[in-house]
Amino acid sequence: MSKWTASPSDRDLSADLQRTLHTLKGGARLSGLTAVGDLAHVFEELLMAIDNERVKPNPELLSMSHQVVDRLLEQIEGIEKNGRYQRADALVEQLNYALQNGGKVVDLQAEKKSADDEKKKSASLLTESTVTGQDEKQESDEVHADKDEVPADKSEKQAVEHLTEAFSSKPAAELARKKAAQSKPDQQRQEQVRVQSGLLDSLVNNAGEVSIYRARLEAHNGASNFNLNELEQVVERLRIQLRNLDIETEAQILSRYEQERADNDDFDPLEMDRFSTMQQLSRSLNETVSDLISIKEALTDQNKETETLLLQQSRVTTDLQDGLLRTRMVSFSNQVPRLQRVVRQTAQQLKKKAQLEIVGAEGEMDHSIMGRMVAPLEHILRNALSHGIESREKRLKAGKPEMGTVHLELGREGTDVLLTIADDGAGLNLKAIRKKAIERNLMDADTTISDQDLMQFILEPGFSTVSEISQIAGRGVGMDVVASEIKQLGGSLEIFSRKGKGSTFVIRLPFTLAIVDALLINVGEDIYAIPNTSIEGVVRISRDELVSVVSGQSEGYEYAGHNYPVRYFGTVLNQASPVWAENERWFPLMLIRAGDHRLALQVDSLLGGRQIVVKSVGRQLSAVRWITGGTILPDGRVALIADVNALVRMDFASLVAMPDDIGSLVSEKRKSDEITVMVVDDSITVRKVTTRLLERHNMNVITAKDGVDAVAQLQEVVPDIMLLDIEMPRMDGYEVARHIRNSPELKALPIIMITSRTGEKHRDRAIELGVNRYLGKPYQETDLLENFHSLLAEESV
Repeated sequence: MSKWTASPSDRDLSADLQRTLHTLKGGARLSGLTAVGDLAHVFEELLMAIDNERVKPNPELLSMSHQVVDRLLEQIEGIEKNGRYQRADALVEQLNYALQNGGKVVDLQAEKKSADDEKKKSASLLTESTVTGQDEKQESDEVHADKDEVPADKSEKQAVEHLTEAFSSKPAAELARKKAAQSKPDQQRQEQVRVQSGLLDSLVNNAGEVSIYRARLEAHNGASNFNLNELEQVVERLRIQLRNLDIETEAQILSRYEQERADNDDFDPLEMDRFSTMQQLSRSLNETVSDLISIKEALTDQNKETETLLLQQSRVTTDLQDGLLRTRMVSFSNQVPRLQRVVRQTAQQLKKKAQLEIVGAEGEMDHSIMGRMVAPLEHILRNALSHGIESREKRLKAGKPEMGTVHLELGREGTDVLLTIADDGAGLNLKAIRKKAIERNLMDADTTISDQDLMQFILEPGFSTVSEISQIAGRGVGMDVVASEIKQLGGSLEIFSRKGKGSTFVIRLPFTLAIVDALLINVGEDIYAIPNTSIEGVVRISRDELVSVVSGQSEGYEYAGHNYPVRYFGTVLNQASPVWAENERWFPLMLIRAGDHRLALQVDSLLGGRQIVVKSVGRQLSAVRWITGGTILPDGRVALIADVNALVRMDFASLVAMPDDIGSLVSEKRKSDEITVMVVDDSITVRKVTTRLLERHNMNVITAKDGVDAVAQLQEVVPDIMLLDIEMPRMDGYEVARHIRNSPELKALPIIMITSRTGEKHRDRAIELGVNRYLGKPYQETDLLENFHSLLAEESV
């Protein structure tokens, strides 16, 4: 409030105040607190008049605005404290006077008192006792006119209780304590523990932090498993080499024995065994290998034990999270009387007949989601009666029952909560919506737009097709509140309407705001988390299919009988353009659906699915329409949680399609910072040293531990060049080279063979198989880079 009084011309601040007043007014009217609703209504009128420049703000008017807010706070606090609130008829009268006189503020009570004083002087002939009695009665009447205390029953107090936070700074925990103190005696005798909502939220958050650390431990354990596998391969390779060394040593000893025996008949072969240095070294190495195997087995056992402990800890953490989340759940049936009263009272005011049917009221929702969704549900119900349900005469003329029906259904779909509100009224007036959108310059008069997209305009701030403003409708605030609240909760809203049949609003909300299942994707250098509930499917599209879509040869990606236009995720966010590397053969697509719109979003890579802990990203980022939160990854990085449905629901025609120029996506000549190199070697040291060398020169490196691993990775990605060793387990370098040269898709891949076998025999065989360059170990860095550039230059010619 203080921000608005400091800058009353700020439309955004004024809009926020109007939304709060609109919600307060609706809750007060629902609870039968007419005086509270009237004060909020006339203050809302004043704010709108200031925005429309019909009233000019002045110091007196701003001071009176503070009095209005103070009085509203007093009324709400009075209801909380003892169920009584004070009227504010004088303030309402002053606000109405200011509205009618351009913002002029007059102390009407002072004028009235002055007039009363004149009356007292004219009655001086009356006796003193009579005058005194009249004065006391008159003073009592004056007080009663302004601060008459009106009782409010308990159900009314509960209905308006959630509005307190909109105007006061009292924490929810204090409100919970007050509510607990006012509970029934029989409820107090039950074995229950009341926990402050803030403490419960903190416990859920801490449980989420435990999940994050568990994920980091699992990542570290996975890295340890990988290193143990590498160690096992190294030990096996060393064992083979020692066996060969033993054989070679034994052969040399026998050869020497034969020679010595021929020269000396008294030579003892055991004496040679004893003093053979080679034999001693071989035996020592065998013992070392045995020690390595023992250490490896011990580490493997420890790692398995760690995995078991992590699994047990994961189960306990999951049970803890589930238990904490269950404590946050409240039954939807608690809100049924309130919602039924909304429909009943609104119908009476509009002189219509309507009933509310509720299905699935036994379902549960997160208490924080429930609390924030009550006001949006009330707005939708009021709009259903005001804009949807027809009058008695029109319904009978259309052959409909005299009693209109609003149907509300609560259900579950996966990890989502679905709220469906449908009415059997006239449906949305699309002609009026289109006309209003053109008047507000939200669209051009000659624009062709689908009915589904046209309906989205009712969610715009201040959008209303009603010509006359009332306390129920006409301000264009209600649906703006609904859309804003659902978006902040990470949900989605779909609107359907049939002329003469009614309208349907489908609200999809997360089951909880704390933990969600999501798919991690990579776009450029950024990582995003996409809730699983937002994704219809994940597929891979071949390079040829993607080129066909981009070039216009096909309309989009066909899946399950539906066509999905293809967009690049980075382009939709206006953050990056797609770049297809020459070595990529398959591209991942996320299939998204929002209402009647379907979209296939191409991403650079999929990082897998996991359970993430939702974190707040602050006001600045949360103001971005498609950002619903953030999460911390196991490696400590932060990933934004993207609402892809919001991206699809944006103006569909404004989404940027893939570039038509395919050449801009696939470069003909690779630059050094775009080169992808596959290093195939069974030595961990060689792979690490070569990777560091190539990455220093801005090259992308893929490693394979043997020929079989290399062939498997070539199915997914084709590098620009391959560094290949000869001696490897399972499949050696010669077999890999033969496989590549016999594959139509791989035969043009340049190969540089790097090996310790530098003899002409091995070199000739490699050249015969189609190897482009042949280097010996150890190699010089300059030699390797020169061969790189010469090969790439040859390929580009």
